[in-house]
Amino acid sequence: MAGAATPAHAATPPGPVVPAAGRRPHYTANRAPLRQEPFLRLPPGSVTPKGWLRTQLDLQLDGLNGRMPEVSDYLDPKTSGWSVPANDGWEELPYWLRGFGDLGYVTQDARVLELTRDWIDRILATRQSDGFFGPARLRTALNGGPDFWPYMPVLDALRTWHEYSGDDRVLPTLTGWLKYLHTQPGTLFGQGWGAARVGDTIDTAYWVYNRTGEDWLLDLVRTLHAHSADYTHSIPTWHNVNLAQGFREPAQYGVLAGDDSFLAATRRVYDTVMRTYGQFPGGGFAADENARPGYHDPRQGFETCGIVEFMHSHQLLARLTGDTVWADRCEDLALNTLPAAFDPLQKGTHYVTAANGVQLDNVAKTHGQFNNSFAMQAYMPGIHQYRCCPHNYGMGWPYYAEEMWLASADGGLCASLYGESVVRAKVGDGTAVTIAERTEYPFGDTVTFQVSTPRPVTFPLYLRVPGWCERPAVRLGGRPADARRSGGHLVLDRRWHDGDQIVLHLPMRTTVRTWGADEDSVSVHHGPLTYSLRIEEQWQRSGGTDAWPEYEVRPGSPWNHALDLDPRDPARSLVVERTRARAANPFTQDGTPVRIRARGRRLPGWTTDDQNVLAPLQHSPARTTQPVEQLTLIPAAAARLRITSFPTAGTSATAREWAAVTASFSGVDSPQALLMNAAVEPSGSYDQSVPRFTWWDRTGTEEWVQYAYAEPVRVGAVSVYWYDDTGHGACRVPAAWRLEYRAVDGSWQPAGADADHGTAIDRFNELSFPAVTTTALRITAQLKTGFSGGLLAWRTGP
Repeated sequence: MAGAATPAHAATPPGPVVPAAGRRPHYTANRAPLRQEPFLRLPPGSVTPKGWLRTQLDLQLDGLNGRMPEVSDYLDPKTSGWSVPANDGWEELPYWLRGFGDLGYVTQDARVLELTRDWIDRILATRQSDGFFGPARLRTALNGGPDFWPYMPVLDALRTWHEYSGDDRVLPTLTGWLKYLHTQPGTLFGQGWGAARVGDTIDTAYWVYNRTGEDWLLDLVRTLHAHSADYTHSIPTWHNVNLAQGFREPAQYGVLAGDDSFLAATRRVYDTVMRTYGQFPGGGFAADENARPGYHDPRQGFETCGIVEFMHSHQLLARLTGDTVWADRCEDLALNTLPAAFDPLQKGTHYVTAANGVQLDNVAKTHGQFNNSFAMQAYMPGIHQYRCCPHNYGMGWPYYAEEMWLASADGGLCASLYGESVVRAKVGDGTAVTIAERTEYPFGDTVTFQVSTPRPVTFPLYLRVPGWCERPAVRLGGRPADARRSGGHLVLDRRWHDGDQIVLHLPMRTTVRTWGADEDSVSVHHGPLTYSLRIEEQWQRSGGTDAWPEYEVRPGSPWNHALDLDPRDPARSLVVERTRARAANPFTQDGTPVRIRARGRRLPGWTTDDQNVLAPLQHSPARTTQPVEQLTLIPAAAARLRITSFPTAGTSATAREWAAVTASFSGVDSPQALLMNAAVEPSGSYDQSVPRFTWWDRTGTEEWVQYAYAEPVRVGAVSVYWYDDTGHGACRVPAAWRLEYRAVDGSWQPAGADADHGTAIDRFNELSFPAVTTTALRITAQLKTGFSGGLLAWRTGP
């Protein structure tokens, strides 16, 4: 019985679904020699989303994506090269159109469908005799050769339009384009953005092959794989969007190669990236453009483009492999991160969304805190400020809605992503059935399915068991159902009758996860939802128009709390409550129907820098003598200011006193780098894999860097690792330096004045002195004439 099902994440992973032999799907599947996929996309329009998801889509209809032509000059049909080939054009129109079109298919909005058709007509009309279409400039835009990248999203838009409408112009256009690619030298596929994202083109080549059976398309796939970025043996890029799209390419190629090592390569890339940069909740990774060595704290953020591309990749892999872990990962991003990427009305987005972030302003961060130095955090249409993200975000919710239900290769259906919806599809002997799904998921743990069929029909119904759910149970007609386990699914393979009702129970429990690779911070979860501290949000209009405003969000309540948890059973310290909220949009502070009560203590040593960027986490437990307070946690997706990776509070001698770091001058390199490097062993003074602090571009001056503590600490030694870029730049070890501590009267007193103050490169320089009790330590350095200087690490000890 399903009620006795084994945990979804047992010691041995559940593995993929194996469809039953002798049954065939009713939708286009892979032709030989391509491997059969366990699950298939249903035609756009098959799924009608309802409930909170329909609300998100309605907001999108009247929000930035749905009204993008009103604000984006890239979408003017009179000037766009996608309409008039002599004009310029790149990724913006394709990005927007693929999400916009699918928004129309899932909502059946007449305005959106009409405008989608208009743009499809314009694009198809640009087709040339050699298969090329779109802006003529793209023929020679990349080192004198074609730029293939912007075609990848427009191919998606054309495909889904064909699947929805049956437009017979699309298949010849896609075939012609792929023939054009087939005539190009293979080396061209290793250039530009497209080299790292070629899996998108492979997906289109399979799509056309499955409809035409033309073998040259498989040769093209082999060429694309051989000459593009190599994810099979390495990680060829650390750009977040490239990774979010590109990591799946080996698995996609493996569909043709028939070799499991390619899927293993995709898993290896994912695991490597997440093991280093994804050590916080929400499903993303730390890459506020590129992932940088040492910058893996949850404050770093994840680009909005990266969020939706990662979701799309997980959806594709869920179908390709039948492994439910990919649907779990998609759900994690959708339910815990995506809604925070835009304001509650979807009038604006921002460039990056962080697991931890306490101020969203329109101010450039110039100390190297983020990979980009332009302002990335305020909500705005951002057509030219953010450019890619406003145009690309629109596929997030429509694709999620379409992937809620999948066709199975054995003629059945799969409930892959849970949410209130209605699906209409052919099953079994070809009978068209309707299944209505009623649920409050992810805010409730019960999913009810009602089958409507014109006659009895036999087919399998696959129900995903989320990885967090240990004891799923399913009932049919009020009685325990005879469901078998297949990988991460429960399968009911039977003869169905009109009116059959299935009730799936996914018991949710509260858990606390410790992130050992992220300073032993913790996150709080209940079922699929991650929780954030509720921080009062002060929304301030910073620009824009009344129709399309720009907003900064600043904290109106303390945010620097450490959780006070029972070490024997952390979850016992947390109480889940239902609120009285009945808002249509649950992803707002006032609209969320659930919350968690927790205990915490203020942590004064956790601060922001001079540009209001949150300091990185230090080790937990963090020492604090502040009184216990009652805290409210809300779903992370309902919080725009967010703390989802928490320190834990400690009062014992083993707890760590957190330091607030400041400096006399902070230019391109923030002193917060020293907090990131508390346990780092640099390979040398020019180690570029370690975040650094420098006083650049100050030269020949006396400068200082300081640790301050909320409570007195006992210190009797420091270790300093100087930064020196001799042969590369103008930073050197200092001419001299001294260490001082703050005395009780507030004055600065020397520490270890008679000891050797080392300035050796490529090692720690140790300084010991009679132990002092203090609330601050300061290193003052005399920079060499004509040179600047800095540190890779500064450690203190008793």
